[in-house]
Amino acid sequence: MFLYIDPGTGSMLFSLFIGIAASAVFLFRSLIIKLKFVFSGGKAVARGDKVAPYVIFSDSKRYWNVFEPICDEFERRQIPVLFFTASPDDPALSREYKFVTAEFIGEGNAAFARLNMLRADICLSTTPGLDVFQWKRSKECRCYVHIPHSLDDLSVYRMFGIDFYDSILISGSCQEKRVREMEKLRNLPSKELIYAGSTYMDSLKSRFEKLETKTKNSRPVVLVAPSWGPSGILTRFGEKLISALAANNFDVVVRPHPQTVVSEKEILESLQTTFKGNEKVAWNFDNDNFEILNRADILISDFSGVIFDFAFIFNKPVIYADVAFDAGPYDADWFDEPMWTLRVLPEIGVQLKEEDFPRIGEIVNEALESQKLSENRDKARNEVWTCIGEGAKNTVDYLVKKHTSDAQ
Repeated sequence: MFLYIDPGTGSMLFSLFIGIAASAVFLFRSLIIKLKFVFSGGKAVARGDKVAPYVIFSDSKRYWNVFEPICDEFERRQIPVLFFTASPDDPALSREYKFVTAEFIGEGNAAFARLNMLRADICLSTTPGLDVFQWKRSKECRCYVHIPHSLDDLSVYRMFGIDFYDSILISGSCQEKRVREMEKLRNLPSKELIYAGSTYMDSLKSRFEKLETKTKNSRPVVLVAPSWGPSGILTRFGEKLISALAANNFDVVVRPHPQTVVSEKEILESLQTTFKGNEKVAWNFDNDNFEILNRADILISDFSGVIFDFAFIFNKPVIYADVAFDAGPYDADWFDEPMWTLRVLPEIGVQLKEEDFPRIGEIVNEALESQKLSENRDKARNEVWTCIGEGAKNTVDYLVKKHTSDAQ
């Protein structure tokens, strides 16, 4: 009779195994060095494998928009850096850099197994959950730096997502406030917070400004781009919302969150089957969301960070669905006051309740014409996005200064 191990237990056992293996390798390395020291008569012996000054880790190719400006800046300064990715088709792997070395290190647990024995001075990553699940801090990596992939309240991460990073590159005061509050609540050491700006937002802004002509549609294009999980639009309202939009004179484009494709596959397939053949409903799964954001006239979302990309770069109106956000799995659950994201939504967008679906056409058209929403977008942009245009420069400046000053 075969023994059955559920996925959760399997993941835990694998993490335990990786932790033990990493510790064993570290101890073995230390023992070898000590033996060489003894047999060499007490003289120092140079280590065979070098410590990389800078390592960048990306768990998905969809974060290349965050890292590309940083890699370009390292390349411009002719500073060597290692770029590790968990995506075999990451765009970084096809770039012809001289100073940036990109390497695919495996997917999922295979990637974390490699990272758990990382030898580096500084590791930069967007990936939350360091030292919480499979990804453990390597004893031979001195400093872990987190770079957010959205202009968002940092308590929107899953529980303890950024607790064990040493530094965080922030873009606005709302992020600093939340991090300091989490540190106080959990009695954590103070992290180094650096106002660096946002590399991917800078790139979006630059691309938008270079467009020779802006998109003009014969009829409004409504983009539905939600987050994922039980509080997301597709789970809560799916068919009802899409049907209500398609009943109006709109072109509807649904862009599911990448995690929906993995974790909510049945819901997604059911919706695609329901609207198959409907000429007003299209689906978008592009890795790069720039083209569809530029094409859309209005965005309908929930609490996804894409709201700020759309509102602050393309300066277009947002409608946010009235979903019962379950803060339970997130760091936000530790706070009595709502996340900055939920607080600012009523200022830059129009709330959509399920009972309003019959008049959704009217709501969309009103939002498209609202001057007040435009003014509020400018105000919110200034609050959350500092150092505009300087994200890559500030990031590399900090990493180099951190490496050189602490090495002295």
